[in-house]
Amino acid sequence: MRIGEPELRKLQENIVRSHAAGVGEDLGDEVVRLVILMKLMALARGHSGVRLELVETLAALLEHGVCPRIPAKGSAGASGDLAPLAHLAGVLIGESEARVGTELLSGDEALRRIGLEPMRLAPKEGLALLNGTQVSTALALAAAFRAENVLAAALVAGAISTDAIKGSDVPFDPRIHELRGHHGQIAVAGVLRDLMHGSEIRASHLDCDRVQDPYSVRCQPQVMGACLDNLRHAAALLETEANAVTDNPLVFPDSGEVLSGGNFHAEPVAFAADILALAVAEIGSLSERRTALLVDPHLSRLPAFLVHDSGLNSGFMMAGITAAALTSENKGLAHPASVDSIPTSANQEDHVSMATHGARRLHDMLDNLEHIVAIELLAAVQGIEFHRPARSSGALEEAISAVRRISPPYTEDRSLAGEINGVATLIATGGFRDYAAAVLVSSL
Repeated sequence: MRIGEPELRKLQENIVRSHAAGVGEDLGDEVVRLVILMKLMALARGHSGVRLELVETLAALLEHGVCPRIPAKGSAGASGDLAPLAHLAGVLIGESEARVGTELLSGDEALRRIGLEPMRLAPKEGLALLNGTQVSTALALAAAFRAENVLAAALVAGAISTDAIKGSDVPFDPRIHELRGHHGQIAVAGVLRDLMHGSEIRASHLDCDRVQDPYSVRCQPQVMGACLDNLRHAAALLETEANAVTDNPLVFPDSGEVLSGGNFHAEPVAFAADILALAVAEIGSLSERRTALLVDPHLSRLPAFLVHDSGLNSGFMMAGITAAALTSENKGLAHPASVDSIPTSANQEDHVSMATHGARRLHDMLDNLEHIVAIELLAAVQGIEFHRPARSSGALEEAISAVRRISPPYTEDRSLAGEINGVATLIATGGFRDYAAAVLVSSL
């Protein structure tokens, strides 16, 4: 329907109000700030038909720490992230809610707290705020940041596990990986070599009778390298999207044209999220297999369940089962979201990306993965105890000490829940990032 010019301002407010229909838990403030930043960047490109005042108001939200309360669920990732972005836009017109520090305020009060008045949106400004892929992209970017930290920790865990079972570092020889040529594989092999360099434990069994290690140890460069390549590819997609103009219609001031297209469709973000999901699931799958290897005396040649008197003590048995449960859960969550289109808006939006759900579920997967790798780290460090006084490499001994500050040696049964959470927090906060800094995605 054609709307008369006197009602265009009212239309913008109606769009914001009617589209603010999100549900579920709130997005975290770090994600909301990414959303505001990317919306600000997109509008500042000058193709969205908005006033400078709107861009400056968005900048003020960032500068003064105002975080609109945005429910996490309600976007199909088609005509932009309509519902969540409407909750952001609502604050600009003095509605919805926002956090300022620890306080949850009405949109009107939040604006006045930082010296601003609610805006009266001009024609096109409501559309420009609601159309766009900023929420799905922010969720996916935040997941990519987290995935880097866990990938680094998983490489450290894998190297310690290799030493704990007296595994070989020959499979990490650069000549093997150069013949295949995959960049991630070559990079991961290099990290593993560096991590194990100088290990007394490795030197103690150079002439042992073991022919080959299980794939979860031997094929770390091939599996983790593929995960790294996927992370890099997803990061490149998301970097492009983060700098894109994705509302509609778009204004081309040089020619005076206004063109209606479909940049709001979030299929690139959905694909990036699905790619990240595959990597997250596989990092966990490999880590869980190494934990299972460590607790199995027939394969690891360590005491059963990594504890003496294993009949009296259960040791790491239940920690291994927790890792298995989380790994299986991640396999289900890794199902691609991008193939699950559902028509909306009376079939006008007859194909949707589901990018927002695809990106949001990554954080559940990463919660699981941080704990899966934490369990392996605890188990691998415990495995090293049985080789004392021999020492691992300098780098790995540093990592072992970081784990030991949270978890002392396991001599008899105790609850590991708090220690698992403690190491998971260390992973999440980048505690192992420096050990793999050379392979992480610098552009992120």
